[in-house]
Amino acid sequence: PPVTLLDVFQDHARRRPHWPLLRFRDEVYTYEDVERRSNRAARVFSRHLELQPGRTVAVFLPNEPTYVWTWLALAKLGCPMACLNCNVRGRALQHALAAAQATLILASPGEWLPPRGGQKFGVLGGP
Repeated sequence: PPVTLLDVFQDHARRRPHWPLLRFRDEVYTYEDVERRSNRAARVFSRHLELQPGRTVAVFLPNEPTYVWTWLALAKLGCPMACLNCNVRGRALQHALAAAQATLILASPGEWLPPRGGQKFGVLGGP
């Protein structure tokens, strides 16, 4: 079977849990930190948002650590992630949402999108 980025990440997390993976401002996140946070996010998404494998999720997050563990959590659940550009608004954003065919939008507190056409909207906290 093909090796995925999730496979590579999990291999590194097992072998080098205390190595730094991500530096953001004054924070350093190790493989273990990101593995733990992505597992927690996957549990929340599965239990509270009822995500099932194959369900496309639109993600409207700025470039911050939450983006990384959200992506990993969705990969662990088998949910394709439609990445939305936080700098896009209006008709271009509506087009991107329609093209993604996502039934759930995840965003940070600073990026609110009105749900359209039966989409659910979830707000994610910061690091």
